[in-house]
Amino acid sequence: MISDKIGVNESEVTDDIDINRGLGCTGDDFHELMEEFAMKFNVDMTVYRWYFHTEEEGFGSPGSWFFKAPNERVVHIPVTIDVLIEGATKGKWPIAYPAHELPKHRWDLTINLVFLVVVAVWAAVSLTKC
Repeated sequence: MISDKIGVNESEVTDDIDINRGLGCTGDDFHELMEEFAMKFNVDMTVYRWYFHTEEEGFGSPGSWFFKAPNERVVHIPVTIDVLIEGATKGKWPIAYPAHELPKHRWDLTINLVFLVVVAVWAAVSLTKC
């Protein structure tokens, strides 16, 4: 499942390799892999916290110049084949996360939205002048 979903050679997928950093599965691809894993093996992912394991899709957004994304506020925890096997065996996500606190509001996303609106308005105004 891992090698097919990620598009790597099966020999690269070892029991202890970090799927994110070791195999290059990040962002939306990582999220889709975790969703497929949970559905295929009927794993309760209630306690799963994505931001310990991968980054968000994309990079270099204006909001990230001022505010860190959730994954930049915590220590990276690898997801390995061993972790997935343990989760599938137990039927629930096996990782207990360290105590942490994230801001209640994602200001980085708010800034990105404002930036997008400003660019869209500027483009619309520019096109009407042509």
